[in-house]
Amino acid sequence: MLNAILPSVVGVIAVFASQVVYSSELDEVLLAENAEAGVAHSPADVVDDLTYLRRVSVDLIGRIPDRAEIDEFQAWPEEARRRQLVEKLIVSERFVDTWTVFYADLLRLRSNADGGAAAIAYVHQSIEDEVPYDELVRKLIAAGGKANAVPEVGFVLGDAADPMALASACAQVFMGIRVSCAQCHDHPFDKWTQEDFYGLAAYFGKTQRYESQFTRTVYTREVEQSMVLWPPEGMEGDEPREPMIPTFLFPLDEADGPRNHVARLNELRDAAEAAIAAREASAENDIDLDALLDDVAEKADRRASGEDNAPDQVVDEAKRDARSLNIQSGMASESELRRELAELITSPYNGYFSRNFVNRVWYELVGRGFVEPVDDFSDNNPPSHPETLGYLADEFVANGYDLRWLVSEIVSSDAYSREHDFGENQAELERAFLATPMRRMRSETIYDSIITAGHLFDVKHPAGQNMKVVWQQTQVPKDRGNSADPKPGDEEMLASRDAQAEMSKPGDAAKPRGDGYNLESAIAVDFDALLAANAEEEDAAVEVEAMEVMSNEEIEAMRMAAQMRTRREVDYVDRFVRAEIDDNPQFDSAQRMISPADPEHFVRVFGQTDRAVLGEHRDRSPTMRQALMMLNGRLTHESARVGELEPVYELLTGPSADLDAAVALAYQETLTREPTREELAEGREIVESGETPLEGMADLRWLLLNCNEFRFIR
Repeated sequence: MLNAILPSVVGVIAVFASQVVYSSELDEVLLAENAEAGVAHSPADVVDDLTYLRRVSVDLIGRIPDRAEIDEFQAWPEEARRRQLVEKLIVSERFVDTWTVFYADLLRLRSNADGGAAAIAYVHQSIEDEVPYDELVRKLIAAGGKANAVPEVGFVLGDAADPMALASACAQVFMGIRVSCAQCHDHPFDKWTQEDFYGLAAYFGKTQRYESQFTRTVYTREVEQSMVLWPPEGMEGDEPREPMIPTFLFPLDEADGPRNHVARLNELRDAAEAAIAAREASAENDIDLDALLDDVAEKADRRASGEDNAPDQVVDEAKRDARSLNIQSGMASESELRRELAELITSPYNGYFSRNFVNRVWYELVGRGFVEPVDDFSDNNPPSHPETLGYLADEFVANGYDLRWLVSEIVSSDAYSREHDFGENQAELERAFLATPMRRMRSETIYDSIITAGHLFDVKHPAGQNMKVVWQQTQVPKDRGNSADPKPGDEEMLASRDAQAEMSKPGDAAKPRGDGYNLESAIAVDFDALLAANAEEEDAAVEVEAMEVMSNEEIEAMRMAAQMRTRREVDYVDRFVRAEIDDNPQFDSAQRMISPADPEHFVRVFGQTDRAVLGEHRDRSPTMRQALMMLNGRLTHESARVGELEPVYELLTGPSADLDAAVALAYQETLTREPTREELAEGREIVESGETPLEGMADLRWLLLNCNEFRFIR
């Protein structure tokens, strides 16, 4: 159908040529589908370069561009700068951070859930390593084992390995199909029956969440008999309840599509496997025999001298040997049923899987999905542009389920790059993707953009420039005589206790800064360190397994003994102490913070969910609390304040002061554009009205941070 339409739209393209230069086949497919549907509106113009720079930066790396990035972009050749920009951002570290947040929202990964922090770190590493989306999903569905040590298992443990919850989650998250209503009765508005739902849940029926009595370590384990029984409890009739047979109820395509996307995927992966095999063979041939012999001789010398018999060496070898023991089969084994389900869900013949993910990414970048809500694919809710969605989904498969390819394809299109339209045809233009909807930045992006505009990723004041005396609540030790007065050496004891408290949290790679208000400070997570620490914890798995043969009384006695060993020997009392601090704040990226954040935190106030409820999406509507936090919050205040190490400082003070240049720089760093003539005059007036130019500039920057143009994507 679509191939027959394309020739007929050549004339339409010519009519619009003065307004839009189509950059990809994607735009041609979309235009053809609009023509077939009788859409006669002209598309909105493509945005100017600086607006495109800001839009792509916000979407790909989760913050506005800084002044250096603006200058770099404008220095590139005009005809190639947009392509160069996308190529640069798509491989940046911040792209990984930003899209980890997208994945964590999609998968409902929570740092405070069993294995949740490790699962987020694993997703981060997968994006960084360019793991194909289908491969990532297969691992998340099929993985089994210990929370944190096997980071992928955090997805299953996030729903406590509940078969019913996981059936609903896999259908809705990975295929955009809502089946949860069929858990209790046949779906009232769709074709799914209660028996269909139980057949899907049966894939998880043999998986259990298990918690060690001694260490409270959480595992998944596989049991012999499924917990999912049919018919459901309470159903009328005398039919005996039997384990449900796993059934995949979603139809797969019987053959390759018109674009041969499956064949192209197989060719791509065959070529990749051949390249890997050739590289491995080459590496084997490059082994230096002399180096190997030298290594053997060195080990022999260590053995002879007794070095290899050191206690640490013996312990390490014992751990390696212990890992090979299968103390309790099924404790950490992978599920055959879940592996089968994972293969079915991620099959290239499963159009639901690819179309669902493409639709979600399109919605994230363009502001409107082909299917809305994005997790409600059904016969009663067809896509607005099925041909365009099918084209993009097939190409996503053919390109190896590559997230970077998909994002690059979308942001390089005119559909993404078009201006907003606020005229009488706004709704129709947005439905046809001929104009982009106005959308607000994601909460983490607002946070990081405020930091970027205010130079707060690094300190912006000289050390010691802003010393302040504050009173802080802390704990001080009491002596044996119950006196609350600190004794000599208490400071060292308190510091030692705090250090021990930090050491008592193995695997805690998140370190909070001590200079921010709780509602706006970020706790940056070192994902690599988190994964490495969790891998080390796996060494203790054998000890945990051995405790299975112990009685409950023995386990309780051991736990109480362990608590006694670590119990504080000193009592503490709360006191306010005087401290002198250097008020020179530096903030971390919200893209890397522990998530979900505290309910009162900035990113939660601006729409981050708790990721606990299936189908709950971010609310990007404005609220009074958001306005108050922007108007009165410390983050906005510190960003507006001018630092002596900022470029604008020299433009406001000294013999080279240039207020017009300072105002222009404020607009560039905050709104990514030049001020108009009227804005330049108003900005100069605001700066001059302050008690000092520095205070006046702080007022101007505060105003710019609080305007709608800052928070919304132009």
